[in-house]
Amino acid sequence: MRPIKIAYIGGGSKLWARSFMQDLALDPDLSGEVALYDIDVPAAERNREIGTRIHRKPEARSEFVYTVAGTLAEALTGADYVLISILPGTFREMRSDVHAPEAYGVYQSVGDTAGPGGVLRAMRTNPIYEGFAAAIREHCPEAWVLNLTNPMSACVKTLYRVFPEIKAFGCCHEVFHTQELLCCVLREATGVEAGRRDIWTDVSGVNHFTWITGARYRDVDLMALLPEFVERHFQEGFNEAGPVDDYLTNTFAYANRVKMDLWRRYGALGAAGDRHLVEFVNNAWYLRDPETVRKWKFALTTVDWREENQARQIADSVAMAQGRKDIPLRPSGEELVRILRGLVGLETVVTNVNFPNRGQMPGIPLGSIVETNCVFTHGAVSPVTAPPLPLGALALVRRASDNIDLTCEGTAERDMDKLFAAFLNQPLCSTLTMEDARALFTQMCRDTWEYLEPYYPKL
Repeated sequence: MRPIKIAYIGGGSKLWARSFMQDLALDPDLSGEVALYDIDVPAAERNREIGTRIHRKPEARSEFVYTVAGTLAEALTGADYVLISILPGTFREMRSDVHAPEAYGVYQSVGDTAGPGGVLRAMRTNPIYEGFAAAIREHCPEAWVLNLTNPMSACVKTLYRVFPEIKAFGCCHEVFHTQELLCCVLREATGVEAGRRDIWTDVSGVNHFTWITGARYRDVDLMALLPEFVERHFQEGFNEAGPVDDYLTNTFAYANRVKMDLWRRYGALGAAGDRHLVEFVNNAWYLRDPETVRKWKFALTTVDWREENQARQIADSVAMAQGRKDIPLRPSGEELVRILRGLVGLETVVTNVNFPNRGQMPGIPLGSIVETNCVFTHGAVSPVTAPPLPLGALALVRRASDNIDLTCEGTAERDMDKLFAAFLNQPLCSTLTMEDARALFTQMCRDTWEYLEPYYPKL
């Protein structure tokens, strides 16, 4: 097949880029160019060197050339695929997103999708994505666009608003972990060992608040096995990836107690990590305070940790680029390259992605960005219609979806009143008085005003 060009916006990525380059190197059927574009040019240049070193390894099976584009237009011109993975702002802005609400008793375990932090991050990100959409329309209108940036739904919604004919979707790995949990359910009940790609799951929701309503392994109904599994593990918790108390030292780990609690309440299985699920429901349920968080066995990911982790990743990138550290060549478990294989016609791929609702998710307005299974075949993406969610779960998802749409409407119109309405309607803000919510919103906007001032009216 002919070589392809991939434009990577945010090509100085400290983590995603490396995983993507490893998966590309292991695919024997793809070849071409990856044009890295980033406002942090030295980071993109390091990734060019890392990508080149990866493809020189004897076990590499594909041929890709890595280049650094000086401009966005240069990266996009001639691109068949566009990958977007950026950090909107710096950790200084994220520190306000995540930690400023704590002064008002509002805790966030992630702070990049829902809750007060999610709204502020969308306010920074959506105007940037308006520029990306316009540039894609001008330089590569037929390219497929794969978004990795959070807030995922708001980013994809903005791309379609600016360029309605764009071919874009959002990729997220959260559902994969729940599929692995279901494989553990299968193993406990039957002794059968299976991987997540061996099972079928009915997935629906919005990004980071997805649900599984049906799951099968061949003729085994995995959902029918859940009640006994939940009864056995609910109190202690269960971690499909390691020790149940891993959350005490691993900020991304959790014991699935939230997921099991939601299953008991609603008859559907939350299909994102507990750290994400808790941010879409009333803050008194799971995020009342750090003691409540410990009870439910997940972690609050601090910006201090993120800064320390980024420093480690940069040090690793420098060492890899200079040849002082080996670059392991192993599959990442992500789906990006597999999706590319589907789009170029090498195989038919079914996986969950974020895509405008064209009827595939009942109960959610058409045009809202929903996460369901889609079929990827040669040059086409076809959404798979999901079974209806139980009404209680649907009510939660509908509120989240409406908040996303209202946030996107507010950013599109530069309407601070609509944005405050979306902020106030976040379930994590449910314990705030109107006055405190207004004060917090104003403070958070001022904390990130350097990024908001070019687009929004002065507060």
